[in-house]
Amino acid sequence: MAEVEAPAAAVAAATPEVATVTEGGAATEAKGPHKLHRQWTFWYDIQSKPKPGAAWGTSLKKAYTFDTVEEFWGLYDHVFRPSKLPGTADFHLFKAGVEPKWEDPECANGGKWTVPCNRKPTFETMWLETLMALVGEQFDETDDICGIVASVRPRGDKLALWTRTASNEAVQVNIGKKWKDVIDYNDKIIYTFHDDSRRDKPSRGGRYTV
Repeated sequence: MAEVEAPAAAVAAATPEVATVTEGGAATEAKGPHKLHRQWTFWYDIQSKPKPGAAWGTSLKKAYTFDTVEEFWGLYDHVFRPSKLPGTADFHLFKAGVEPKWEDPECANGGKWTVPCNRKPTFETMWLETLMALVGEQFDETDDICGIVASVRPRGDKLALWTRTASNEAVQVNIGKKWKDVIDYNDKIIYTFHDDSRRDKPSRGGRYTV
């Protein structure tokens, strides 16, 4: 299910022939591909030297679309760890067919929960826990989730969980509460509408909090 346009050498090194891990922690050899419920796509955006006047999103690249557990672990282990990113860059995992852009029809009326993190090991752990929760369909409102973004910045990293229907407060609050459980996060997190961000008028403190 390869669809490679990105760090080609690194993606090529990611092999689906990986071991699986049992609940007891023992590694066992995979007997065959384990299909996921749906396809997912990794994207990346390295913003090292943006060209003057370049529109947002011009550096966003699709990396790899996958639909098996083995592909996921191969890609994560070899490529998609935030610790491998330079000072200003993003990794994205979105449902296949959904672009991590406000303009995408699945995202246009949505928003995002945001979690800041200044400790690299914690940031990478929260990223991985979120990835596993998404591909493992652990959210009850999984149909409303678009994807997750890991943003590495010199002044502090953050994760943003994008969802589809921002106006549905009950759904968003349930997603936010579940995400906090998944990443073991105890501080308050806020939900912002993409529409507010597009207009450069973000609501003070966000629209929803959990």
